[in-house]
Amino acid sequence: MTDNESTGERPESGGDSAGVRDLNWKKHLVRAGSHSWASDESPDADSKEHRRHVEPWLAALLQADHLNLLVGSGLTTAIAMRAKTPPVSMDPCGFDCARADAVKKAAEVGAERSGRGKPNLEDEIRGALELIAGLHVLARASSGTDDNLPSEAAALLDIWEKALDTRLKTLLGAVLTTERGIRDALVARTPDSNRIRRLLGSFLLTFASRTATRERLHIFTTNYDRLIEYGCDLLGLRLLDRFVGRLNPVFRASRLGVDMHYNPPGIRGEPRYLEGVVRLSKLHGSIDWRQEREGPGGSPITRSLVPFGAKKSHPDLPEDALNGLLIYPNPAKDMETLEYPYAELFRDFAAAVCQPNAVLVSYGYGFADDHVNRILRDMLTIPSTHLAILSYDDAAGRVSRFCEGVGRDEQITLLIGPHFGDLATLVLHYLPKPAIDRTTWRMVELVNRRTMRGGGEAAGGSDEGASGGDE
Repeated sequence: MTDNESTGERPESGGDSAGVRDLNWKKHLVRAGSHSWASDESPDADSKEHRRHVEPWLAALLQADHLNLLVGSGLTTAIAMRAKTPPVSMDPCGFDCARADAVKKAAEVGAERSGRGKPNLEDEIRGALELIAGLHVLARASSGTDDNLPSEAAALLDIWEKALDTRLKTLLGAVLTTERGIRDALVARTPDSNRIRRLLGSFLLTFASRTATRERLHIFTTNYDRLIEYGCDLLGLRLLDRFVGRLNPVFRASRLGVDMHYNPPGIRGEPRYLEGVVRLSKLHGSIDWRQEREGPGGSPITRSLVPFGAKKSHPDLPEDALNGLLIYPNPAKDMETLEYPYAELFRDFAAAVCQPNAVLVSYGYGFADDHVNRILRDMLTIPSTHLAILSYDDAAGRVSRFCEGVGRDEQITLLIGPHFGDLATLVLHYLPKPAIDRTTWRMVELVNRRTMRGGGEAAGGSDEGASGGDE
C-alpha cells in the first residue's frame, strides 16, 4: 500500500510518480523522487514513513557536483522564535508626508509586477527612492519667472529624505534587536541555548560538510542580518565572500577562485584543500556594508566591524542611513553604485546555479523576488539541475505559482508545510547526517555486502564481511 493510500490522500492521477501539479497543494506537501504525499493533516510526529524516503533522497542531492543553498528570512525567523525574540517585520508602515499616496501606489504596482501581491517594506522604500530621484531632477531644473516648481521640489525633497532616513534607521535597529536577542539566547548557557546552537549548527553543517575535493558549498541569502556569519563563526567554518582585507575589508570584483589549502605532515609539494570552507553571497547587501566616499580608484564597498547584535550607539553604525546603509533596494544615487555590487552578486548567483549537475536547496525563501526567481527559472532549463524547496508554507501561493509556471516537476523536490518546514523537525527527521567521516560509508558498504549474501549469513556475521570494510 502506498503512502497516499495509507493516509487517505491521493493525487488526482499518477500515483507516487505524480507531478507537482497533481499534488493539489495541500497544507502539508512532500515530493522527493518517486515519493509523493499531500494532506491538510499533519504527519505523525516521528515521521518515519516519510523519513525513509526523504532523508536518502536529500542525501543524494547534497552529493551533487555543484551545491548551493538559498536562505531567506525564514531561517532567521525560525531561530528568533526559538530564542523568544521578535523577528524583523517587513510589513509596510506608510509615510506621513506629502505625496505619500503616490509612494503607496508605486509600492502596490511594484509588488504586483513582481508577483508578490501585497507590498512589503522593500517595495515601500523603493517607491520612496523613486520619488526622491524625481525630486532631485526637479530641484535642479532652472526656474522661469513664475515657476515655483524647483523650490517646491527642493523643500519636498528635504522632507522625504529625512523621512526615508528615519525609516531606514528603524529597519537597522530592528535587525540589530533581532540579532541581539539571538546572541543573548545563545550565550545564556541554558538547555534552550544549547538546543538553539545545535539546531543552527546542524542545519549549516548538513550542507557545509562536503569533502574538500568537491566544489565548495555556496550560500546565497537575501537577508540583511548576519545570522549565517554568526553561525559559521560558532562552527569554525571559514567564509569566502569577495571581501579582501583584515582592518578594512573591501569588496572585490575579481572572480579568481581563491581557496584555502594546507600541507599534510610529511608531504611536500602536494597541498590539499582545507575542510570547512564555505562561499557566501548576500544578494541584498548587509547592514555592515558601507560605501566609502573617497578611496584609491573610486568609492569602494567596505565591510565595517559591527558586532553581531550591536547597540544602536555603536560608532561603526551610519549616522546617515539614507546614504550609508548599503542594502537592497540601494539608496545610493549614482548609477555605478546602483549596479555595483548587486550586479556582481547576481552574476555569481547565475554562474553558480545555471550549470550542469547543480543543485539548489532553498529554505525560508518565499519566492517574492522576481530577480531571484528569473535565475531559478533559467537554472531549471538545464535538465541535470535540481531545485529543492523547503518552506513552512506556500508563501501566499507564490511557491505553487512558481512550480506550476516552470513546469519542471521532475527537477523539483518539495517539503512544504508547518511540519516539514519547521526547522527542528527538518533537522531532526529529514536532513541527512552532517558528517563526512569515512566510518559511515564503510559501515554502509559492510551492510550492503552482508545483505547481498542473504539473510542467513548476515545474521551470523561472517568474519570475511567484517574484515573487508577497507577494500
